[in-house]
Amino acid sequence: MTEPLFLKPYFRPKIWGGRKLEQFGYDLPEGKIGECWAISGHPHGPATIKNGPLAGKTLNQAYAENGEYFGQPTDNVFPLLTKILDAEDSLSVQVHPDDAYAAEHEHELGKTECWYVISAEPGSYLIYGHHAKTRAELKSMIEAGDWEHLLRKVPVKTGDFVYVPSGMIHALNKGIMVLETQQSSDTTYRLYDYDRTDDQGHKRELHLKQSIDVTTVPSVDPKLDIKHETMGDSTVTTFVTAPMSPFFSVYRWQVNGELHLTKTAPYTLVSVLDGAGHITVDGQVYALKKGDHFIIPTQVDDWDLDGKMDIIASTPGQTK
Repeated sequence: MTEPLFLKPYFRPKIWGGRKLEQFGYDLPEGKIGECWAISGHPHGPATIKNGPLAGKTLNQAYAENGEYFGQPTDNVFPLLTKILDAEDSLSVQVHPDDAYAAEHEHELGKTECWYVISAEPGSYLIYGHHAKTRAELKSMIEAGDWEHLLRKVPVKTGDFVYVPSGMIHALNKGIMVLETQQSSDTTYRLYDYDRTDDQGHKRELHLKQSIDVTTVPSVDPKLDIKHETMGDSTVTTFVTAPMSPFFSVYRWQVNGELHLTKTAPYTLVSVLDGAGHITVDGQVYALKKGDHFIIPTQVDDWDLDGKMDIIASTPGQTK
């Protein structure tokens, strides 16, 4: 019998963070906590397995040493990273590289990501894309600090889904909380940070050359094909999957009563955003509550959920 791998998150303070992550029942460190690295094998903030024979191992350790839980992967890093972000203040305006640029310059994966909007205050908006027609125009507008004409603002509300491919200029703005599914990368190139300073009076580093290098010009919005499937009184929503999204597939499971699911990939990442219930695996029942994060490993072919829960799940893409 194989059980879900429940995880203890890693928390990161951020200049733009707050304390809203406490609503998930987490015992947060002091200060402004911007990020919960909930399902992470990244060395900058690995999550720790809490149960079963792998208890006490970090996810990156388990992925390297216990490949049987992950479909005997051939890549050497856990490919995905699930976060919850609390934007008490606005994040920097930024862009991420693709795999090729990141491998050459940063020695890690590129960063395509997506957001499920857990909550957004009235009037919230994202920076999403830009108005430059050529790279020369992009460079000129960045160097002139002409953010008003360069940056595109898009309204956002609770329940929205936003796909952010590498090369897309973007920023979460204040009053928004998201669950982020991304490639396992910690590379961010900042174009603009509102000239703010940290507690020591220092401005954060900008990366203008890299940003100009990796930004997609002209900006192109991804074409999403979101599908909803009713299963009894529950609903399964498919936000993205291959070939549109080569790095991950992302789903929402709105559990209302009972929901039976079968695996579609070597393993599945699961985050409970609201409610409570149970997951039954191989006859064993495990209680679930808001704020739980776990991985359903390779050995599990199907599982049953019951209760009333709002869940975001993801599976790794096939990019090799």
